[in-house]
Parts: sequence; structure tokens; C-alpha cells
Amino acid sequence: MAFMKETKLSKFDRDPALASPLDAAISAQDRETLSLVTLALKERRMRLAFQPAVYAADPAVIGFFEGFIRLLNPRDQVIPARDFMAAVEQRELGRAIDCAALQMGLMAMQRNPQIRLSVNMSARSVGYQPWIAILRKALRETPKLGHNLILEINEASALQVPDVLTPFMAEMRDHGIVFALDDFGAGVTSLRLLRDLRFEIAKIDGALVREVDQSPAQQMITRAAIALAGEMEMYVVAEAVETEGEANWLREAGVGCPQGYLFGAPTVTPDFRAFRHGRPNLQPPSAAK
Repeated sequence: MAFMKETKLSKFDRDPALASPLDAAISAQDRETLSLVTLALKERRMRLAFQPAVYAADPAVIGFFEGFIRLLNPRDQVIPARDFMAAVEQRELGRAIDCAALQMGLMAMQRNPQIRLSVNMSARSVGYQPWIAILRKALRETPKLGHNLILEINEASALQVPDVLTPFMAEMRDHGIVFALDDFGAGVTSLRLLRDLRFEIAKIDGALVREVDQSPAQQMITRAAIALAGEMEMYVVAEAVETEGEANWLREAGVGCPQGYLFGAPTVTPDFRAFRHGRPNLQPPSAAK
């Protein structure tokens, strides 16, 4: 993949003597994990796993798929994302992972033009030229591809560089791309962020979904998150749905698409032809005026 040739290590990664005290404090386990991730990217030991988000009203119909990157160690075992994402997020290595996920996602869409796909990204990748180059090249080669692409950014990442995100999102919306705010409700949601960036999709955090059908306190918080998303004209998706009780409660509360193991685990070998595909109304706000 071309992005691996363009990615360069920072001076801090090349020369440990230049590392900051924070870098020096990384544990031996973290260093080993970072080494495994670096090697996996270099040797292209990575896959994209696809998980469906289905219609709440008819779970037999797929609204879209989300692509999750899977990195493999030399024994072809998956390196759990929770073991490395926090360590790489602030590093250029994190941007290389975003490049890999985007490129594999775009290739899957080009091979399967009937699918709609959500790809995770960090807001920091907007300023990373290899990542932008991959996206723009795909849009030039396959102009209609943007209408099936969802870019997913979590709240914490979006809060870091909103001024960079705003023009980027405007440019990509001209290509039909829509944006999802991941982990919605997980932290302190900035109302100004929602107003200025105007995400099309709110993905309710899994912590608000877990056993929501059994907890009145949980229901109050989750209803508030759904109501806020509705006021912002965001299509509501619920993450980490694992039981029929959760799915039923979320449907009644106004969730458009549930996503989770109840409806399918992420798989690196999906049969896209076996699914019925729908198209949630995710018209960009600018186009609706």
C-alpha cells in the first residue's frame, strides 16, 4: 500500500535520545505493543472487519457496515485494539493505522459498490497528507464513491481540532460524504461542537446502551442523548447492542439503526451479496436547505 512508503517516523521515534520524559515513561509492555503494531503495518498484516448496522424497524435490512481495522502479530493472532490505540493515537503511527483502514475500506467499496461503509478516523488525520491523498485519489477515480462513505470521528478527537475539521467536512460533503460522531454521550458533549460541525449521525456510546432496558436511570440518560441528537437533526445509531431487550427499548426510544453482536459480529470475510441493503436518510444538512 502506497501510504506505507510515504509514512515517516518522527525524530522522537528515530532517536530515543530526543524523546520527551513522557515518551521515556512508556512501559516496556507499551513499547513491545508499539513494536508489534509497527511491524504489522510494515509487513501489511492487517485486515478490515465489517460489522452491520441494521434498521431498527427491520433488522433484515442493512443500513451500513462499519469497518474495524485488525492488526495481526507474526502468529496471525489479532492484536486487540484496546492494547494499542491509546498508545498510538498521539503518534504518527496512529495516522498510519488510519491510512490502512481508509485504504482497505475504499478498496472494499470499489469492489462492492452496493455497500455503504463507515470508516473510523482521527481528527488529527485531516492534517496528515498521506491520509488526505488516499481519500482524494479514490474520489477522483470513483466519484460516486463518496455517496456511500461515512467518516466516523469520536467526540474526544473532534474536540481537539474543530477549526481544522470544519473546512474539511465542508469539502467532503461536496462529494456526498457524511460524518458520524462516535461515542456520543460518552463524555462532556460540546453543544458548540455539535452546532458548528453538524454531524449527520450520532452513534450512541455502548456504555449508555448496555442493559438500558433494565435500568430506569440508564434510560433517562440515554433518552436525553437521543433527544439531543434529534434536536440537532442527527440520525441516531446505537452501538454495542447485544440483547433483544436492548434492541426493543432503543427502537421504541427512536434509534434508527442498532449495531452490535446481536445482529452480527465483525468479520473479515463478509458476504455482502447475502444482505439486503437500505439507505438511511443521511442527507447532508447543507443540502437540505
